[in-house]
Amino acid sequence: MVKVRFAPAPTGFLHIGSARTALFNWLFAKNKKGKFILRIEDTDVARSRREAEEQILHSLQWLGLEWDEGPMVGGPNGPYYQSQRIAIYEKFIEQLLQDSKAYPCYCTEAELKEKRERMKKKGEVPRYDGKCRNLNENERKRLERVGRKPVIRFKWEKPVDSVTDLIHGQISFKEHQFDDFIIVKTDGRPTYNFSCVIDDHLMGITHVIRGDDHITNTPRQIALYGALELPLPQFAHIPLILGPDKARLSKRHGAVDLLQYKREGYLPEALINFLALLGWSPGRNQELFARDELIQLFSLDRITRRNAIFNKEKLEWMNGQYIKKLPGEKFISLVEPYLRDAGYIKETVDRKWFAKVAELYRLRVRRLSQIVDKADFLFLEEFHYDEEAVNKFLMREYVSSFLDHVERTLERIAPFTPEAIERDLRALAEKLNIGGGDFIHPLRVAITGKSESPPLFDVISLLGKEKTLKRIKKAKRYFLKESVHPDEGKAI
Repeated sequence: MVKVRFAPAPTGFLHIGSARTALFNWLFAKNKKGKFILRIEDTDVARSRREAEEQILHSLQWLGLEWDEGPMVGGPNGPYYQSQRIAIYEKFIEQLLQDSKAYPCYCTEAELKEKRERMKKKGEVPRYDGKCRNLNENERKRLERVGRKPVIRFKWEKPVDSVTDLIHGQISFKEHQFDDFIIVKTDGRPTYNFSCVIDDHLMGITHVIRGDDHITNTPRQIALYGALELPLPQFAHIPLILGPDKARLSKRHGAVDLLQYKREGYLPEALINFLALLGWSPGRNQELFARDELIQLFSLDRITRRNAIFNKEKLEWMNGQYIKKLPGEKFISLVEPYLRDAGYIKETVDRKWFAKVAELYRLRVRRLSQIVDKADFLFLEEFHYDEEAVNKFLMREYVSSFLDHVERTLERIAPFTPEAIERDLRALAEKLNIGGGDFIHPLRVAITGKSESPPLFDVISLLGKEKTLKRIKKAKRYFLKESVHPDEGKAI
């Protein structure tokens, strides 16, 4: 059975790159009817944080990447926290020491730094020189008596020439400079390369799918598998995600806490779809996929060897497509918290009216949170007027007189439906010989404060006659510098 794992370190929040790695593992397991294991690699006590672990778990749950074994669900190969597996690692460490495949090293950090600097000056690649490889028992005891705490180093005897990678093909390591690397730190905790090998073996991992930045770890892990006489899993290294400028993905590109995307109003289905296409292709001209389609189509041989480029505009477009597909009630339940948090909705709201508002914006927002800025004028008496829109459309010579005519026309309309409003206002525009744009744009800015909005006649109907007339008067008073009486009007 295929078994894969996602093994984050809780030293920071889950970001786009790691989320894609988790997704590719999950899709591969589902496609092969295998198992997806979550393991928390928390041996770095100084840097591991509880809040980071909680964010990782919450992020995966929000994306719907449920795991078959791991924290919260358990499983036959636990514990799934490396910090709880120290006793397990010690048995394998002892085996390597007894077989003379590992040894204690007493070199201090200052000594190692001096050696590295000396090698750099000679133009050599800095590497451990094996000083402690052949210390006898008396020399070790002497060093321990003076307070030296050893690390444990792996004794590298047999070079690793290459590995067959399921994405990159044959990867050669012949040019690499290998040394006796540390597998246990002075505090007795294993390093990443050692604990990773032991856990992957004991948990039955068949495929190690991870980012390209782990390629340099692969020969060290292969050497450990060989020294412990353990079967090798298959390796697949995923190319990185770069920003639009081809640099490593950073916060300015989108490498933020994954739950920030949730807070901004991205749907998990859209983010899954977007991430799946970052470096993987289904082999067809299609961009929107249901989750079951992704599972059915996914394969490692369709992952490109080139780095993927993060395009936030495409993510927004894709999210907008998913929002459009939401049932009305579902959209309402998702956007209502944003409006309540902004103070637009108090304890009660006319649900029928709110449903009409939501339907107008379901087709017009790309992120759920956008409704706060786009629909403020529908909920607030005092809302923002876009200065550029005011200057461009309201300051025209004819607008004041035109708005007088609009006032009188709106006052007569009953019932105040979108159809009746459109009929009478278009008739007015034709009578006054005002073209569509010259008619719609000033009226929209006067009523909404914006140059863009949902269909204006729907907006006017939702606002109601009283609010609409009040806003037209306000626009004339504040922007056109007039003192307006409801019954006053000027001919054009």
